[in-house]
Amino acid sequence: MSRLWRAWVALLDRREPGTSLALFRIGVGLCVLLTIGSVVHAHLVGVIWVSADHGGGYRSMTDNWLVQALGGATPAVIGRLVVASLAGGVLLTVGLGGRVVALLTLQTTLAVTDVNGQAAGSYDLVLTNALWLLVLADSTATLSVDCRLSTGAWTSERRVPVWPRYLVIFQLFLMYWTTGLQKVAAEWTPAGGFSALYYILQQPTWQRFDMSWVAWIYPLTQVGTAVTWAWELGAPLLLLAYFWRYTADRPGRLRAWANRVDLRSWYALLGVAFHVLVTIPMNIGPFSAICLACYPCLFTPDEVRRFVGRFRPDRVKAGRSQGRSA
Repeated sequence: MSRLWRAWVALLDRREPGTSLALFRIGVGLCVLLTIGSVVHAHLVGVIWVSADHGGGYRSMTDNWLVQALGGATPAVIGRLVVASLAGGVLLTVGLGGRVVALLTLQTTLAVTDVNGQAAGSYDLVLTNALWLLVLADSTATLSVDCRLSTGAWTSERRVPVWPRYLVIFQLFLMYWTTGLQKVAAEWTPAGGFSALYYILQQPTWQRFDMSWVAWIYPLTQVGTAVTWAWELGAPLLLLAYFWRYTADRPGRLRAWANRVDLRSWYALLGVAFHVLVTIPMNIGPFSAICLACYPCLFTPDEVRRFVGRFRPDRVKAGRSQGRSA
């Protein structure tokens, strides 16, 4: 038992540069602006977040502690919370204020999105969970105004605890896996001909545009259904891939193969494809955006830098020159 405890402490005591968490912070900040800003842009703040007793559209309101403490879901209270949430999104994106700003943004965003349960979505839960993880993380160590003020540069090699990044990974795993487990309708399985995606695309509440033409490519929707279901149920492989990478010095052909092909990258690639292909035809709010904001945490800062470095103008130009010479 003591050996396991020491291994657990050693795992959580690791430190690394803050690049991955900084990109996560930027993504979450932009998602706050997208989530709250889209409602403001559509002029729906008073309709969905203000109580009917004060001129809003709904009488069934959730008793959020902050809303109640400020005087209820009145236009003035909701207006201030919306402004505070948007301001927090801006400060998170630029990286000013650290954990305090993350905590304030969490509470104001949670108050607004939680005030009317009938207008809330699963993406609100993912977003507020991500904000809580930013409260725990040192996410402004680099790529931030905080970094600029403390070091005179926009980037820093200051090392931060890695365990908040592990929590982001675990959140992704848990979200995808439990979503797959809840797909118990026959249409998601061979028993129902993998027809779920086709029927979903025919529902007007989800459609961005008419999708009747999908009948011509029905077999492709079956493939999409099967891949989506398998990808979500296969989320435990993501944790297993991290275990194999952490224990890469141990023997085993399966471990060696998984590290060689990098199962994490393939899982992430499928995730990006899934979110992009779902967002194009379906109106699912900012769900894909907040999920993808978590993806930088799937990789170490060095891996992120190597990936971004491939798109540097000098690297791209060099690659083109080599292609022409070949």
